[in-house]
Amino acid sequence: MSNFRAAVITFPGSNCDRDMAVAIDEICGGTIHRVWHGDAVLPERLDLIALPGGFSYGDYLRSGAMAARSPVMRAVVEAVGRGVAVLGVCNGFQVLAEAGLLPGALMRNAGIRFVCREVALTVENTQSLFTAGYRKDQQIRIPVAHHDGNYFADEATLDRIEGEGRVAFRYAEPVNGSARDIAGVLNEAGNVLGMMPHPERMIEPAQGGSDGRALFAAVARGLVGA
Repeated sequence: MSNFRAAVITFPGSNCDRDMAVAIDEICGGTIHRVWHGDAVLPERLDLIALPGGFSYGDYLRSGAMAARSPVMRAVVEAVGRGVAVLGVCNGFQVLAEAGLLPGALMRNAGIRFVCREVALTVENTQSLFTAGYRKDQQIRIPVAHHDGNYFADEATLDRIEGEGRVAFRYAEPVNGSARDIAGVLNEAGNVLGMMPHPERMIEPAQGGSDGRALFAAVARGLVGA
């Protein structure tokens, strides 16, 4: 899809930015811009902005708190307002929550341990740009690797996002103590997805499976057509 345009943001401490860029390039094609967090201006005419996993700023203060104040995030917030699609994975999810682009917060895992393994997810919403390639209640396997992935929000917020169909993925098994086993959340407009599991790490059989591939393919189809 030669007209697809994406940007992958790198923060100090990102370690999944190359993986994300490779996944987008392989599945969506087009032009992939690698953007440094200190850049205040994003490339023009972007279809997708991806905030990758890692440990931005060493997870000081709170995971994602300092990265959310990086110059590039002002441009990301503006892009979201224009309807540009944004995907935040793991640390990227934390950054989106800290920037106020998604509700809730990501806290220390309930077991106070780093969790690194494949987990089962249930697809809750298939009507979004990101999840249209899955079936409702489909169970997929995606790797996680996080120490602060315990999703928290107050009961009123949880009821609201559940009622609005904004839970994209749910853990099918206990993983980190997340409220209502939430693994991925959409914003109100549906153009922002934050998720703790790493779909970019599961896009081909050599990685042990390809359940993450449908997410990127759905984004490309939804934005520029197949």
